[in-house]
Amino acid sequence: MFAVTSPGFVLFAAVLAGLWYSCAPPRRWQLMLGASVLFYLSLDWRGFVVLALCAVLVWQCALQCRSRTGWFAAGLAAALAPLLLLKYYVAAAGGLQTLTGLRLWQPQWLQPLGLGYFTLQLVSYLVDVRRGVIPAERNYARVLCYAAFFLSITQGPFNRYAELMPQFDTPNRWNADRARRGALRCFWGYFKKIAIADRASVVVSTVFASPAAFDRSQLILATVLYSFQLYADFSGYTDIVLGVGEILGLTLPENFRRPFLAATVKELWSRWHISLSRWLRDYVYFPLGGSRCAPARRDANLVLTFLVSGLWHGAGLTYLLWGFLHGAIQALENHLPWRRAITKGGKRLVGIAGTFSIFVITFTIFRASSLANAAAYFGGILHNSGHRVLSNYWELGLTTRQEQVFLFLGVVVLIAVDLIQERGVSLRDKLAAAPRPLRWLFYEAALFAFLFMGYFLGGGGFLYAHY
Repeated sequence: MFAVTSPGFVLFAAVLAGLWYSCAPPRRWQLMLGASVLFYLSLDWRGFVVLALCAVLVWQCALQCRSRTGWFAAGLAAALAPLLLLKYYVAAAGGLQTLTGLRLWQPQWLQPLGLGYFTLQLVSYLVDVRRGVIPAERNYARVLCYAAFFLSITQGPFNRYAELMPQFDTPNRWNADRARRGALRCFWGYFKKIAIADRASVVVSTVFASPAAFDRSQLILATVLYSFQLYADFSGYTDIVLGVGEILGLTLPENFRRPFLAATVKELWSRWHISLSRWLRDYVYFPLGGSRCAPARRDANLVLTFLVSGLWHGAGLTYLLWGFLHGAIQALENHLPWRRAITKGGKRLVGIAGTFSIFVITFTIFRASSLANAAAYFGGILHNSGHRVLSNYWELGLTTRQEQVFLFLGVVVLIAVDLIQERGVSLRDKLAAAPRPLRWLFYEAALFAFLFMGYFLGGGGFLYAHY
């Protein structure tokens, strides 16, 4: 009912904004809790039971964990148990059944919405209490509000308790300019999702399903398009929820900063899924020893951290290999004498091209259904001759030449906006400073382009909702 891609979400957000500014600030966190519970229940009531139980156990353990190590360990177990039991156990049990024929309990009916997000957020809350960064919250409802926050529950960004919850208590008034900026960001997010990601998904799904049926040019196009699909889909969601947050006067963590303009893999991870990178840095990499150790240990810490990242995404070998490669490449970069030179001047273009190529190759493994599927895909790129990529568009699942043109045009628009923003130009600021007739002309043109280019044929949910 309230899926972010549905009209119901727009209505839900609008009603919440009206109630938000009518509500006294001391009560706003309760309004947000009610909105988040309603949002979650409308999408996955069974998952909400898991979330609420996980939150109450972590809340109780956090009250005792400063003085008792056992309570801290119990809290970590409570936070991570749903992830381990309902995600990794299911995959392990399925693999064991395939190998041995043994039938094990597999609760496939229960895969809570946002499982990977609310578990890690509860871990960060518990660890921050243990470290003395924040005091333990005595009101369970506030911990539940934090864990179930509807703008982040399905795909992030990851929030910190100390950064999010005080904002619900801070008085702020309706600001038309801020609301306009937030609405523009939401619109851009919907454009990326519906006009770019959903149309690209047609080509990607078609080609990855049977790599042997396509020539080299089609295979290369599909895997490059997958990179743009994933970026447009995931960053589009982020733009929508951060835009709604801006309307409400909330500052949420940025999750993307033009990642395809990164010149190294290390820089890529400071621009891609930034809140996850930050979480991994603070709660995995630093506890392992970070970079303040011998080079070999530092490299091992990097690889282990990204193995955790791969495992968070899924229990399949494709995710583990993907995580290992990203960790190993960053470890290798630390030893390259030209690692800084490649980020400056004209050489930066070489770095950007190389980093994007690494992204495409590694995320082909990430997207593949298995290592065998990934091997077949790369084998097709090496051995399948032909160049039908621009001529036989129907083989890619597209219905008309116009569909193909819209797909490429959407990618061009995405790249152009990123290039402009990389130069420090804020398009929203430019638009806000423009005369009113020019602004409304832009709004009408943008709405026409969205309706004309949008792929409204059931593109489905967001990709990262699966993680």
